[in-house]
Amino acid sequence: MIRSAFIAKLFSAPLFLGAMFQRSPDGKLKIMMKSAWGSDDPTKAAFPFLHALALTESGHEVQIFLLGEAVSLMRDAVANAVVPVGWPPVSEALAKLVEKKIQIYACGACCRARGVTESDLANKNAKFGSPEIFVGLVEWSDKIITE
Repeated sequence: MIRSAFIAKLFSAPLFLGAMFQRSPDGKLKIMMKSAWGSDDPTKAAFPFLHALALTESGHEVQIFLLGEAVSLMRDAVANAVVPVGWPPVSEALAKLVEKKIQIYACGACCRARGVTESDLANKNAKFGSPEIFVGLVEWSDKIITE
């Protein structure tokens, strides 16, 4: 008896969890990408930009929040120098994100600590982020992808 009740609960859980994360009626998801990877690992540093492009091209709405070493990718010199294995420089993916008007937030405190300025964010559809903006993105999103 106890065993059958446990098994029934176990099999009903995926159905319940699936209902919690259904897409909107138009099939689009709101996705927050979060990354702290910087130039020390070029391939990992590129993932949030490359994946945001793929998700956007699939019709989903994406916003990116960078923190830690990832904020240094907002500098043109760094974005040009960071070349992931098998992919073009981060600057190319970043340019495509700008074309698609994908919002990027770079942690303000992390930027100040690394000398990233407003002029580095200019022309990248990027703004300084804050804990309040981070919380807002978490509340806005259907899915959060950390890379």
